[in-house]
Amino acid sequence: MATNLREASVIRVDEASVASFHRDGAVCLRGLFRDWVETLARGIDRNLAAPSEDVRIYDGGEGRFFGDYCNWQRIPEYRQFVFESPAARLAQILMGSRSVRFFHDHVLIKEPGADVPTPWHQDQPYYCVDGAQSCSIWVPLDTVDRATSPEFVAGSHEWDRFFRPERFNKTPLNAGDALPPVPDIEADRSQYNILGWDMEPGDAVAFTFRTLHGAPANKRRDRARRAFSSRWVGDDATFARRSGTTSPPFRHVTLPHGAPLEGPDFPVVIGG
Repeated sequence: MATNLREASVIRVDEASVASFHRDGAVCLRGLFRDWVETLARGIDRNLAAPSEDVRIYDGGEGRFFGDYCNWQRIPEYRQFVFESPAARLAQILMGSRSVRFFHDHVLIKEPGADVPTPWHQDQPYYCVDGAQSCSIWVPLDTVDRATSPEFVAGSHEWDRFFRPERFNKTPLNAGDALPPVPDIEADRSQYNILGWDMEPGDAVAFTFRTLHGAPANKRRDRARRAFSSRWVGDDATFARRSGTTSPPFRHVTLPHGAPLEGPDFPVVIGG
């Protein structure tokens, strides 16, 4: 059943934003998580001090690109965000789903001068989940200018194809993966409708697991680019067993392929 969700009743999302999410596969929403920036920042400090076994750190330029996930069960600030922030309600509105289940958290920090871009990719081929209803909510904790903003290829969630997943250092996630490579977006950006925004702490970008996206390096030397991303699924979510490694790996989950996505790792936050 729903848990707390004390702020769910106050969230407002206009019809134009919902339409943009469905048309483009990504939409920017202003100020919805402004009151959660300090909470998430405390959680990220805990996370940096004690990363999980799945942490990924890429060195580049003068700073690091730090990424870690699936920490909500051990970091109280993340857990509070999952169950008490407007995120689940936002995902419900955008997905058009009766129920909302939490999939996982992902922290992404590009330190000042971190010359490490996030390569273009879709999330769905990395994940152990299938279903049409999905929503990632990326919340920056620092001012983000357009030059360091995540970018999204508008409409790519409707291309009806998956691309080969790679690690963020551009090495294959799984050797011998038969999926086609991601198109070389940077070779001719003018061929695509690429979305990106200037953002302030507490703004958010919501996008589907199928939307092609990436992010530039953080070449600014005066500030980091910290972000907390929460991933959500709807009524039709099922567990997917891929032919290789998934990211996150969820090594201990024993659900069969095609089973409803259930269990303590994937709590229902709205509905039941």
